[in-house]
Amino acid sequence: MVAQNNDEMKALAVKLFEINAFKFGDFKMKVGINSPVYFDLRVIVSYPDVMQTVADLLVSHIKEQQLSAKHVCGVPYTALPLATLVSLQQHTPMLVRRKEAKAYGTKKLIEGIYHAGDTCLIVEDVVTSGSSILDTVRDLESEGIVVTDAVVVVDREQGGSANIAKHGVRMHSLFTLSFLLNTLREAGRIEKATVDAVAKYIAAVQINSDGSFVGDKPDVVGVNDFVRTKIPFESRANLAKSAVARRLFSLMASKRTNLCLAADLTKGDEILDIADKCGPYICLLKTHIDIVEDFSESFIASLKALAARHQFLLMEDRKFADIGNTVSLQYGKGIYKISSWADLVTAHTLPGRSILQGLKAALGGEDAAGGDVAAERGVFLLAEMSASGNLIDDKYKETSNKIATEGGDVDFVAGVVCQSANCFAFPGLIQLTPGVKIDESVDKLGQQYQTPEHVVKERGADIAVVGRGILQAKNVAQAAQTYRDRLWTAYTERVAK
Repeated sequence: MVAQNNDEMKALAVKLFEINAFKFGDFKMKVGINSPVYFDLRVIVSYPDVMQTVADLLVSHIKEQQLSAKHVCGVPYTALPLATLVSLQQHTPMLVRRKEAKAYGTKKLIEGIYHAGDTCLIVEDVVTSGSSILDTVRDLESEGIVVTDAVVVVDREQGGSANIAKHGVRMHSLFTLSFLLNTLREAGRIEKATVDAVAKYIAAVQINSDGSFVGDKPDVVGVNDFVRTKIPFESRANLAKSAVARRLFSLMASKRTNLCLAADLTKGDEILDIADKCGPYICLLKTHIDIVEDFSESFIASLKALAARHQFLLMEDRKFADIGNTVSLQYGKGIYKISSWADLVTAHTLPGRSILQGLKAALGGEDAAGGDVAAERGVFLLAEMSASGNLIDDKYKETSNKIATEGGDVDFVAGVVCQSANCFAFPGLIQLTPGVKIDESVDKLGQQYQTPEHVVKERGADIAVVGRGILQAKNVAQAAQTYRDRLWTAYTERVAK
């Protein structure tokens, strides 16, 4: 590891965590078992400053280790941009290895100008078993090129270095998984329990270069510690990328409630009355502000005062779904000025990632105290709906999950509105599930209902949305307390299993 760049490396480790280049959860590996940690360094291409820092550290590491070669070659495909930067900074010719030979033209696997006997340094992003590096070595050596060293960004410490060494190639890593974990622990981003759980996993899961396990197929200890539905809210707060999600997780844990009240009423005074009566039992109040017939700025001021008094957040269920510029105006302008008071909003992912960019555009600048306004707001993305016959399919859900967990705007995504525990894996997101009612399964308009216990234990809900089950009760406060108690009990039983 590059000693003189230790502080810079620690800062980079935290930055990689912040941009979701590596994350904790329950992820399927190529070898067929699950892992509690996943690296996706592809995202750094969206952060030129991060990519430049990684390349600078790689070059510094190459010089410190005195690794000299006539060419550099990146393992396809994630390492290619890093290898390009290394090539440019060192003025070293680059070779490109194809994953498959062209069926036309020269039909070459290795592109570039080279001769038999030339040396080549391999650049890789993440190493688990080392098989991808060895595949690249094989193809280079088939052309008479000599490979003795590989420089990598992250060594997962699961046998890759030893596997590569058996084939005469030395591996030099910027980061080990242990270093990254300890750095995040020192920075207060993860808990000691997280470090320990991943350490147990690494020790148990060592992999040969052919993908087989060292010894018998392991019991994957440590993975269950990262199953989203098994992690307490307090721990998940540390994993959240969104500041609002962290605040909501902490509020839920301290107030001991995972109840969201859907205040779908048309009169401002009625909403304020029910918010006051039910406020002690909820973590979130959901509104449809455009159905309020007597909307006014004083109504919003009173609603915010109640939220502060009873400690709950406000979410406007606007379900934004337009192009970025229009969404920005809908969020920040007009008579409702939603961005000025709603901690959270909901949005469809139909427009793609531009929905997040449009919303964030309405929050540009700093507040009076010099803070980042966008950090005080967040969005729940709709991945599934409770209405019967809705048109959302598996592909839509998969894409929604990627928008929520990848890219430069993940810090704005607090959670996902969905109906199933397998909709997403990342424990730093909150699952918000509507359609909860104790005594009905479906209404006349096709809304499907689920019991508090079913929605939390079976469906994976972190927060359950209840509307008419409370609004139509004779005693709304008592109904809210009943829902709060049943939902919270279901949550505590879920994490205790």
